[in-house]
Amino acid sequence: MLTDYHVHLRRDGPEHLAEEAFTPANAERYQEVASERGIDTLGVSEHVHRFRQALDVWRHPFWEQSARDDLDAYCEFVREQTSLSLGLEADFVPGTEDRMASLLEERDWDYVLGSVHFLSNRALDMEGEWDVWRVGDPEKVWTRYFETLGEAARSGLFDVLAHPDLVKVWGDPARRPARDLRFYYDVAMDGIAESDVAIEVSTAGLRKPVGEIYPARDFLEMCLEAGRPVALSSDAHTPNDLAYRYDEALEYLDSLGIDRIAVFERRQRRLEPISR
Repeated sequence: MLTDYHVHLRRDGPEHLAEEAFTPANAERYQEVASERGIDTLGVSEHVHRFRQALDVWRHPFWEQSARDDLDAYCEFVREQTSLSLGLEADFVPGTEDRMASLLEERDWDYVLGSVHFLSNRALDMEGEWDVWRVGDPEKVWTRYFETLGEAARSGLFDVLAHPDLVKVWGDPARRPARDLRFYYDVAMDGIAESDVAIEVSTAGLRKPVGEIYPARDFLEMCLEAGRPVALSSDAHTPNDLAYRYDEALEYLDSLGIDRIAVFERRQRRLEPISR
């Protein structure tokens, strides 16, 4: 079994529209490439901030700029016009848990990815006006990031923690604290250990400035020691991104003794042997 659950049919940028992305023809393009690359289960998990209903959860200016699509129309399209698994990439924003829970519980997902893209109103992976690194000290940013990640796990809102060490995305030594990174990872571990969440191993980091898989080996080892299973994804935003450099991901998993990955249906998880 090979999966790719962290997949976006709609590319980033305001010029890319739902009317172009959420079509049977576009979904078929993704499914054809996934089949060619040995993916047995393909899901789609669009960003929650793309949808108008997300503004009932949080009204960050970036979300207000982005929230143009209808969430229920997206769900109906995936369920009725494709064979894709239905997912959502939902941000964890402390203080909005009840509102996010309502948005999620009203719809019939196969899985929900939980991401931490923002600390307060500052973005980790978006340069410009909202960039946390314009004002952020690495020690404080990394500590707060992993505190928030632990809270996300503990919330019970999510089936998978997506790109769980996203804070490293820029690969810039000036944005990395001096002390052993395991100190920061440990901040998240109580929440992760107390949860039932899976940990995403994502090859997306290989396409980013950091140039490495999410998460780092030390972090993933700590998650495995806490009893957490693994989900495998690429964070594809185009068909060509699907299963991106999975050969390296599979070597990584094998080196850690991981021989099963999480598979989801109607928010029920099972573990399946990895295809090699």
